[in-house]
Amino acid sequence: MRKMTGIISFFRDGWGELKRVRWPNRKELLSYTTVVVVTCVILSVVIFLFDLGVSELLKLIGLGR
Repeated sequence: MRKMTGIISFFRDGWGELKRVRWPNRKELLSYTTVVVVTCVILSVVIFLFDLGVSELLKLIGLGR
């Protein structure tokens, strides 16, 4: 029974924390999403270029396909 009250207390505390969260409005959410998507695209391009460069370098020294 003691275990059950611990579980109930855990969820009650979690619900209380969620009530104190300041949720973003629509404009902020769009702004944050844009930042994340742009960052992902930039990082993807950087990793692609790095991979391409290493691949070409390995071809030049004869270790690549």
